[in-house]
Amino acid sequence: MTARMRFVGVTTGSSSIMRLFPVWSELLGLDAELVGLDIPLDAPAASYRAAMREMQEDPDCVGALVTTHKIALLDATRDMFDDLDPFAAAVGEVSSIAFGPAGTRGAAKDPVTAGLALEEFLDPGHFAAGGHVLCLGAGGAGTALGWYLAQRTDRTGPLTFVDPAPERLEHLRATLTARWPDLDLRTRLLDETDVSDLLRSLPPASLVVNATGLGKDRPGSPVPDGATFPRGAVVWELNYRGSLEFLHQARAQQAGQGLTVVDGWRYFIHGWTQVISEVFGVDMPPETVQTLAQAARTSP
Repeated sequence: MTARMRFVGVTTGSSSIMRLFPVWSELLGLDAELVGLDIPLDAPAASYRAAMREMQEDPDCVGALVTTHKIALLDATRDMFDDLDPFAAAVGEVSSIAFGPAGTRGAAKDPVTAGLALEEFLDPGHFAAGGHVLCLGAGGAGTALGWYLAQRTDRTGPLTFVDPAPERLEHLRATLTARWPDLDLRTRLLDETDVSDLLRSLPPASLVVNATGLGKDRPGSPVPDGATFPRGAVVWELNYRGSLEFLHQARAQQAGQGLTVVDGWRYFIHGWTQVISEVFGVDMPPETVQTLAQAARTSP
């Protein structure tokens, strides 16, 4: 029997994983296929419940990776899960769904994914020099990033999150301060924030992240044209495909401002390999991840 893994997103057919998964499946010794399940942005709860029923009633479906809909899906279907990992329960999102004899298990892998990706380009003592963090976007990816950063031994300066939705900012604050009451966390509504001024106020070597989805699911950037990134900043675009306006803005300033500019490719690799490990119960040591990453780079 060929196992079926689902990919719950918005435009799954254009993702690189659709051509990579068969290669990875063979390398890992899995008899498995990946099938996309597209749900529009801002879909009603009924759409998420129908998607969950479709997966649960498919005897060949062993699990799923969830991208854009991590929070909305769990909000709509929490009663359809038998178990949630601690982070999924704390933040109310799932990126991994596994079906097995014990029922439906949801997990939120983003803090692990964010950490694995960040540690590839941030030194362990990076923030000791006084860098701050500006995360544009306070959804699931932003909350997971904050969760990871709060645990670093080189505690950052202030962590500032900007988002257009007050409920997302409130949820992020409640989640992080419940665990780290002394965290220097600042939340700002986009409509009340001049992002250009905020960037100018950051010290050198700060971390600036696009966690909005702009430049992937929708065109645009959370940074206005003409804004300047702080000197020596690390600029991280969580997306690896799409119009990627934020990434292009950073690259245009890379030489002049001495920026480290990173796209979302390795974040994508770690995100998928962590969920595949969870869904199929396979080990994913660094050497295996590297083998899969190399295959991804060389696959046509």
